[in-house]
Amino acid sequence: MYYVSVMAPTVTLTPRGVERAKSGHLWIYRSDLADVQAAGGDVVQVVGPRGRPVGEAFYSDRSQIAIRLVTHSAVAKPAKGAAKAPEAQADGALWRHRLEQAITFRESLKIDATAYRLVHGEGDLLPSLVVDRYGDYVVLQTLSQATDRLMPEWTRILNELIAPKGILARNDGRVRGLEGLETKVEVVSGDVPAHVEVNEGRVRYDVDLFTGQKTGLFLDQRENREAAIRYAHGRLLDCFSYHGGFALALAPHCTETIAIESSDEASAHIRDNAKRNGIERLEVRTANVFDELREMDRGDERFDTIVLDPPAFAKSRAALPKALAGYKEINLRALRLLKPGGILVTCTCSHHVDEATFGEVVYAAALDAQAQVSVIEKRMQGRDHPVLLGVPETYYLKCFILRKL
Repeated sequence: MYYVSVMAPTVTLTPRGVERAKSGHLWIYRSDLADVQAAGGDVVQVVGPRGRPVGEAFYSDRSQIAIRLVTHSAVAKPAKGAAKAPEAQADGALWRHRLEQAITFRESLKIDATAYRLVHGEGDLLPSLVVDRYGDYVVLQTLSQATDRLMPEWTRILNELIAPKGILARNDGRVRGLEGLETKVEVVSGDVPAHVEVNEGRVRYDVDLFTGQKTGLFLDQRENREAAIRYAHGRLLDCFSYHGGFALALAPHCTETIAIESSDEASAHIRDNAKRNGIERLEVRTANVFDELREMDRGDERFDTIVLDPPAFAKSRAALPKALAGYKEINLRALRLLKPGGILVTCTCSHHVDEATFGEVVYAAALDAQAQVSVIEKRMQGRDHPVLLGVPETYYLKCFILRKL
């Protein structure tokens, strides 16, 4: 029989919950809990039905993801005579070690940018914690009850490790509602200006840290933009452009660039960023991408390079059929607009759409467009957004670079 301290907050799993933990996934759902002796936001001891330790975890009393494992105990008996490996303890020393490892790894990547991800939640074994760097400033998100309660710890350790001029908590995402947490944006350390300038390679951006999408910019496409530069040519169409990430990176390699964005505010940012980078041959159209692609298809517009980088169409499994129809529609239109020999960079950031499914959707679009298409590259989110094997949700961004034959 195994025992844990009667004083420690404890959650007991069902056999199915134990098997899920053995599989390497860090999430255990509420339906796989047998007993809870803990409060929401606690760092808990997790045990199996007979009291055998499973690990330690962040516990939520509101979310369907009730357990986010941060350590794993031995789930099988060690071989006879073998020494049991020491287990890390979920405490301040572990948080510092994990943050230090994540930051050291980013430094080793030698990223040619001043804006990038420092901590990618589960991918860095710090579930529900996101930390992004924007030059001298840090923006973090605490997306569960436990990481929110530990905000003073994250702030203290980040100040000790990298000494930013300021730390901003961008806790205004809808996912916090699933945790019963309020949405708010607040400076938790130092001073943070409303706008900062950052660069990705040669491209400079003005970033609104307080109201920009995510933590200010979409940082996960940086390396895909670098890859796309190798193929971009001729007339470029960048759809769902947001602040013009692909348009600004590819425009110097193209003869003409059109960026489509539905938001007036984002369109203004594209124009401002184009001026900031001395890019003149860039037209911004504020329009619904679906409508604009259909209108272009009816007309004579054709392109040599097209980028499709839409927001997540499938935010839940229930939304998947409609999302797949949307992905097929935009890829069909893009392939019809693409000249022979042209390049299509097409993406999905919906983790509910796996790579195989996305490939099938693009293939179906090619068949309907009567286009033969070859795959040049299959890509994913940048290396600063690592995927944890066993947690497929961390592999959310799929990017195909295709050539129309």
